[in-house]
Amino acid sequence: MADRVRIVEVGPRDGLQNEKTLVPTPAKIELIDRLSATGLSTIEATSFVSPKWVPQLADAAEVFAGIKRRPGVRYPVLVPNEQGYERARTVGADEVAVFTAASEAFNRKNINATIDESIERFRPVVERAKADGVRVRGYVSTVLGCPYQGEVPIEDVVRVARRMHELGCYEISLGDTIGVGHPRQVRELVQAVAGEAPLERIALHLHDTFGRALANVQAGYEAGVRTFDASLGGLGGCPYAPGASGNVATEDVVDLFERAGVATGVDLDALVDTARWLEQDVLRRPLPGRVYRARLGARKRAEEAKA
Repeated sequence: MADRVRIVEVGPRDGLQNEKTLVPTPAKIELIDRLSATGLSTIEATSFVSPKWVPQLADAAEVFAGIKRRPGVRYPVLVPNEQGYERARTVGADEVAVFTAASEAFNRKNINATIDESIERFRPVVERAKADGVRVRGYVSTVLGCPYQGEVPIEDVVRVARRMHELGCYEISLGDTIGVGHPRQVRELVQAVAGEAPLERIALHLHDTFGRALANVQAGYEAGVRTFDASLGGLGGCPYAPGASGNVATEDVVDLFERAGVATGVDLDALVDTARWLEQDVLRRPLPGRVYRARLGARKRAEEAKA
């Protein structure tokens, strides 16, 4: 088995988009800059969607223009259509992500389009990106269940992933948007999608609604996946998925793999420091990450022992 995995940090985009209180632009920029110093190689910076739909990310251009882009770190941004792509390119984005769902019902609620219509919307984005030398990542949400239709047939996920691969997405991130999946489902899903797209181009994006995200990460690793999306402190949720809690916490994923001897290249202490800053100075509410809270507790005990 490979002894290294890649973690895609989605906190600045997927994590913050569900926050009810607007986070100031300078704080978003500082968050990304702090994350850039932890060893993460990919940080999803923001989303160029309409501010009408996601007011929290209305400052996408200002945020992207304001970050200190560290050599060796990629900063993809989410774009829903050609307008979003043009806005992203104006401020220098050189990697974008497009998205759809494996559930027709979720697509209609989320972007008011069928699956086929959503793909046709971003097809011009992928074509323009190819011509511009811009990498495109593809998200497929609700791969293990939908809040509106319930179960999502695995063949529907495979069909959407195949189309994204054929369009030219360099990587396809399979999202358990409402966190209902379990390890056996994850293994079966990865095996099925890997029949249509190379395994090395498959990533997993797992939410922790029922506390199974980390077990599902392990199942994905055992099935051959080596790229996992995660969010600092377990921040996140989905505005269009009622009841969905945050993404699997980045610190939890780093700790899981590093303790198993699988390298992530990420400094866990630096992540914990960043999560504490975000919790105490920016959001002013507790973050749910388990390893984050455990490491804070260990630090406190160590300090008390010295006193």
